[in-house]
Amino acid sequence: MASILDTPPTATAATIQALAERVRGAAEKKRGLRIRGGGTKDFYGQRLHGEGELLDMRLLTGLVAYEPSELVVTALAGTRVRDLAEALAAHGQYLPFDPPYFTYSTTVGGMVAAGISGPARASVGAVRDFVLGVQIINGRGQWLNFGGQVMKNVAGYDVSRLMVGAMGTLGVLVQVSLKVLPIPPADATLLFELPETSARQQMNRWCGQPLPINASCWHGGVLAVRLRGARAAVEAARRQMGGEDMAARDAERRWQDLRDQTLPFFQRDSGQALWRVSVPDTAPPLNLGPTLIEWHGAQRWIKLPSKAEPGVREAAARSNGHATLFRGGDGHVDGVPVFTPLTPPLARIHAALKKEFDPAGILNPGRLYPQF
Repeated sequence: MASILDTPPTATAATIQALAERVRGAAEKKRGLRIRGGGTKDFYGQRLHGEGELLDMRLLTGLVAYEPSELVVTALAGTRVRDLAEALAAHGQYLPFDPPYFTYSTTVGGMVAAGISGPARASVGAVRDFVLGVQIINGRGQWLNFGGQVMKNVAGYDVSRLMVGAMGTLGVLVQVSLKVLPIPPADATLLFELPETSARQQMNRWCGQPLPINASCWHGGVLAVRLRGARAAVEAARRQMGGEDMAARDAERRWQDLRDQTLPFFQRDSGQALWRVSVPDTAPPLNLGPTLIEWHGAQRWIKLPSKAEPGVREAAARSNGHATLFRGGDGHVDGVPVFTPLTPPLARIHAALKKEFDPAGILNPGRLYPQF
């Protein structure tokens, strides 16, 4: 049985009902709503159609239930990720997918809606892999519950995970249940001086072995590899892999800076944009511009102007991947698309889902794709 925290959440059913009433009113008037938590990802996604009336989710704060022995936590959408992480750490647990903070205002709802995972994603899974259930308010103003608090509870369409990365276009997240894991007892970061191709090939070899590799990052001729797991496994991997040991405090800061994009690489000159290119981890170098590589080769950050879109997306497609204009685009509906344009079959599926969940088209209209 889940335990309720001594300090109850500030939001009540009445608060949620008030939000639902606002959604119903907006639907009747066909007036767009701008759903916002901490605002730390305002830069991400397309610009909304029109300004949109603000729907501030920060009143929905607090943990609803947390039973450490069950490895499940349920939090209201406006809860800061930092506060959730501190509550989990007090019980020796954490969110393994390294959700970026960007700033300390990042909320649980924003984390799920954006679906952005951190450095450990390639080894442990993405945000969506840890979402067990959600409560949402749909575009009709209905307060709905999907999923639950166990892994084997999905029959039919998994709506809970559908909300991950939907950017609030399908529903207003009210509450989220997440799977958590124990903090590994040991970790270490190893540094290797390698060119890009050699670093990728070495990571491919290591990832094919039973090594406790948790995250990797290559930039400027240096490959950093984070090990996490049982002490014996981490020590054995250190001896086998070699490399230079990084001081624990320096390593912690480095991975946090990577997660939150505060490393010097992410500083952009005037006119530069930050592209996120997702490709198979075996893909060769894209040779497009200044590059930082994560996820054992599968995620490549590239700094180029937004007008370089045709070349970036063509290079990504040649490697069976796709590209996202992560930062630095104008966000205009008629500008460079943030996300790779949908094929006609996928566009029809998206349109059908949008019509089902938000028939009046009022929830973050255009934030994910201009036509939705």
